[in-house]
Amino acid sequence: MFFMNDSKIHVYFMPGMAANPSIFKHIHLQTDIFETHLLEWFMPSRNLSLPDYAKAMNKQIEHENPVLIGVSFGGLLVQEMAKLIAVRKTIIISSVKDASELPRRMHFAKYTKIHKILPTGLVNNVEFIAKYAFGETVTKRLALYEEYLSLRDKRYIDWSIDQMVNWSQTERPNNLVHIHGEKDPVFPIRNIKDCIPVKNGTHTMIIHRAKWFNEHLPTIILQ
Repeated sequence: MFFMNDSKIHVYFMPGMAANPSIFKHIHLQTDIFETHLLEWFMPSRNLSLPDYAKAMNKQIEHENPVLIGVSFGGLLVQEMAKLIAVRKTIIISSVKDASELPRRMHFAKYTKIHKILPTGLVNNVEFIAKYAFGETVTKRLALYEEYLSLRDKRYIDWSIDQMVNWSQTERPNNLVHIHGEKDPVFPIRNIKDCIPVKNGTHTMIIHRAKWFNEHLPTIILQ
């Protein structure tokens, strides 16, 4: 791992399941203070654990004490990454801090293995994958989600869902900030403890509420 020292705060963004970094294209931090870096999902090898995936992803972190920002399933990943390297802060958006915050249907899936029979072979159907990745139907914004959801590989989707359903974290990491939408259908806020709520925010608020993040992220990072 190669570290470079400078005065800027380096912020690494990790998108959610199946999404590419273009979900962050409307997020703008002051360039005199921050330098942003975009991380991308890579195809996991068979039976790779989320902690081992995090270890591999950390090879792309090139600066000391970075800020890690993860959305949804990417929020789980950056928490695993932060267990392995020193970070200034970990920020999760539309995500969960421990297994108790997962919705009931995911706990049900963990014990019944029902997620193993999801029709993930339909990954090239954007409406299907958006339902699982973003928690909403996308008929009116299909072209938009065609752009954001680019990793449509059945093996990756199966792996992601399985890692999320079986995530067993019980203690939140240090220096963690949780930002969550009040109308998130994937991870309902009623299950979420100790977060910064975003009024009317949905699971896709990183895209649709970029103005909120541009106004608040600098202060959240610097606090």
